[in-house]
Amino acid sequence: MRAAVRDTGETIITAVVIFLVLQATTQSFLIEGASMEPTLVQSERLLVNRFVYTQSSFSFFGSEGYLFDGPKRGDIVVFHPPTGSETDFVKRIIGIPGDWIDLDGESVFVNGEKTDWVDVTTARRTDDYPIQVPPGEYFVLGDNRRVSVDSRNWKFVSADAIVGRAWSVYWPVVNFQFFS
Repeated sequence: MRAAVRDTGETIITAVVIFLVLQATTQSFLIEGASMEPTLVQSERLLVNRFVYTQSSFSFFGSEGYLFDGPKRGDIVVFHPPTGSETDFVKRIIGIPGDWIDLDGESVFVNGEKTDWVDVTTARRTDDYPIQVPPGEYFVLGDNRRVSVDSRNWKFVSADAIVGRAWSVYWPVVNFQFFS
C-alpha cells in the first residue's frame, strides 16, 4: 500500500512540475484576422515559446542582451502592439536593430537586398523610407500585407514588447506545423 501511495505521489508531483514549466515557457495564441495568411490562418491555435527571447545581461548561445538567442529576420513573433491594443499581434520580423528598411510600393528591401517573404506587394503608408531600425527595436510586417496593420503604421516594435516566437500550429490538427 505504501509503495502505491508513494508512486502516485511521485506521478502527481512530476505532472505538476511539467505543467508549471510549460505554463512558464509557452503560451497559446489564437489567430484572429487574415494578416498572416497564408502562413497562419484565421482561428488556428499557435503555441508560442516565451522563453527563447529571455533578456539577460549575459548570454549562453549568442545574441547580446539575450540569454539564448535574440529575435532574427524571418521569425514569426507575438507581441504587445505599440497602439495600446489589449490584443497581442502576430507578425514576421523583417528588420533587426541597425537594418535599413526600404519599401518601393511593391517590394521590401533590407539593407539594399530584396526580400522574398511571402507577399510580393507592400504598399507604403508614409513617404519616410528608407528608415533605419533603432537599437532595441524591430520592424515587423504581416505576410498578407494588403490587410496587415504593422510597422508601416507605427514604425517599430520594442524588444520589451515581444512576448515570444511562434513555435507551432497545434489546432486544427490537420494544419499542424512547426516553425524553425
